[in-house]
Amino acid sequence: MVVDMGRDGRQDMVELVYRPTRADVLAGVRFRERRRGLHLLRWGLTGLFGVGAVLAVTAPEISALSCVTAVFCAVLIWSLPRLQAHHALRTVSWQGEYRTSVSETGITAETAHTTLVQRWSVFRGYRETRDHVVLLSRDPNILLVEVLPKRGLRSAPDAERLRALLSQHLPRV
Repeated sequence: MVVDMGRDGRQDMVELVYRPTRADVLAGVRFRERRRGLHLLRWGLTGLFGVGAVLAVTAPEISALSCVTAVFCAVLIWSLPRLQAHHALRTVSWQGEYRTSVSETGITAETAHTTLVQRWSVFRGYRETRDHVVLLSRDPNILLVEVLPKRGLRSAPDAERLRALLSQHLPRV
């Protein structure tokens, strides 16, 4: 969609229409985790508790409760991204369909209940995957992650225009 605005007479805008899914949120959570290096910590703790479970099974004087606790902790730590995605999806899915516009001024997401306008200065960069574009916030802990599912685009040329808009305003990370 092209809207007449701006100094040069045109402002390019790309619109996405979608309902958030668990895969969308999980893509954002996983990318944020990798960017912060938390995936190494998660796998390290999972391995540590896994080894503890094996030692609990092989040691003659350790109780079964120790083994069950170690296995439970390993599974819980391994599944943290999925649990976070499930919680985040429950938080946003009740709002229904999202209409997100990416333009020269930033990103505007509208639902039946809310409108959120985010300027480009909020974001530090973006990463493109096969099915999503994930934008990371500028704050040190990356508290905000914006996920744009490519299935929400109308056509293949929209994907190219979205890439061009993002590259114009944000670096790839």
